[in-house]
Amino acid sequence: MNCDEGRAKIWADIDQPWDVLVIGGGIVGAGVFRQAASLGLRTLLVDAHDFASGTSSRSSKMVHGGFRYLKNAQIKLTMDSVRERKRLLAEGQGLISQLPFTLVNYRGDKTPGWVFGLGLAAYDALALRWHHNQFSAREIQEICPQVNEKRLLGGYQFYDAQTDDARLVLRVLQEGQNKGGVALNYAAVKGLLRQKNGRVVGVALQDVENNLTYEVKAGVVINATGAWADELRQHVDRPARLRRLRGSHLIFPHSVLPVNDVISFLHPQDHRPVFAFGWEGATLVGTTDLDHPEDMQTDPTITAAESEYLLQAVDHIFGCLNLTMKDVRSTMSGIRAVLNTGKADPSREARDEVLWNEEGLITITGGKLTMYRQMACETLKFARAYLPGNTHCNGDARALDVLTEDHVAELAAYKDLDPMLKLRLQGRYSHQTAQLLVLAGPGELELIPETYTTWAEIRWAAHAEQILHLDDLLLRRTRLGNLLEHGAREQLGRIRAIAQPELGWSDQRWQAEEQAYLTLWQASYSLPLTVQNAEPQIA
Repeated sequence: MNCDEGRAKIWADIDQPWDVLVIGGGIVGAGVFRQAASLGLRTLLVDAHDFASGTSSRSSKMVHGGFRYLKNAQIKLTMDSVRERKRLLAEGQGLISQLPFTLVNYRGDKTPGWVFGLGLAAYDALALRWHHNQFSAREIQEICPQVNEKRLLGGYQFYDAQTDDARLVLRVLQEGQNKGGVALNYAAVKGLLRQKNGRVVGVALQDVENNLTYEVKAGVVINATGAWADELRQHVDRPARLRRLRGSHLIFPHSVLPVNDVISFLHPQDHRPVFAFGWEGATLVGTTDLDHPEDMQTDPTITAAESEYLLQAVDHIFGCLNLTMKDVRSTMSGIRAVLNTGKADPSREARDEVLWNEEGLITITGGKLTMYRQMACETLKFARAYLPGNTHCNGDARALDVLTEDHVAELAAYKDLDPMLKLRLQGRYSHQTAQLLVLAGPGELELIPETYTTWAEIRWAAHAEQILHLDDLLLRRTRLGNLLEHGAREQLGRIRAIAQPELGWSDQRWQAEEQAYLTLWQASYSLPLTVQNAEPQIA
């Protein structure tokens, strides 16, 4: 069954009664979806655009243990984050990996190095293990020879974790589907269905591709739209409570900015922590933290000021490399929501999750990627009055499924496959890994140059992962649009040869999709035109 046939069947059955309707296909919505489906609840998840197309494909890719929360004395949140990170590292091997995190300290930094040392000692005490080290300036340069040695005092190293955020969302969604849930992208909520007493009992749902609208009823409607949550809350006449913050990143080829682990330091302009780290064969630098007062967009754009701010950070710590805007391969901007308490500095707003019940519309927003499993369980507990029978969420349930013995045996047949590649594919595709390998054509298990992605992943995504548009394939199912020059424009010929037959697109459809993708990439994933040809202006 191809994608169109599968979607047609879902839409044909969409008017059945559901126990749980989740709105929002980011990591929080995916976590709630998976958890609800695992409890045997009839569960539907919808997203107005593509899965992970909002914040959950544009984060800083970190699975944080919560070190940053200590400065605000958020002890419980730190302990919860450490526990969840440990769980994800154990259950998500190949997708979530431990990452050395080096905090570099310079003379003149607003926060002295010894403060980081005290914080890390407290952090390790909460984690019940000593897992950080102090380094001299010479040792820091041995770790990263490109680091600016002028006024360098030394630093500290501890361990955190990283992931491909979009692939994590897709795996969680797939596991929810395996448990009987139904997930549908490009399905937009146009209104809420309410009883005479005002309680929300469903939604008016539009098939974005065909412009048809359906009434969908559910025992409980869960608003997991993140930064878009206030828009849905307007339908129950509630005032906005969220503050939208934009975080932007620059992505460099690893060849020009060769950083493998995380190098974190204080920006010389405002002393905010920024970082550079190796990700998927490139180097990511970020992040900004600014109010986003503009209209909400699925594909926000980095500003010229943000680009220059991040390049100034790069020059501050990697000045010997003489990098300019011309070295930037792509950009990535996302919008996150925090509870608006009116603080002058947006970075000081708390990142805790919040839960509201407003006329039966359950809203879960805020929080961090690391906490998605716990947030999902808390959401279902909060909504328990609307769930059937004695539904009970296990607070210690797994975040990700374990491979069955049959799946392990299927993978064991691929003895010649590089063990690290097999682990990577297994982390991303879980029980579907063997099917991906069977489908791969000749030479398609080779890596695409300058990435860790195989050509076979393009075929599998086109074959099995609900792709409706080319940007779904190149910006979320794979990250080729972020990692390769000009958004992978030079590779589109081979990508087309692999993907078009699986998608069943006509030549006319492919050409239209290609043009739309390149236009989108230029508008939202490249540098602003005003800085593309500019030399850095270093203060």
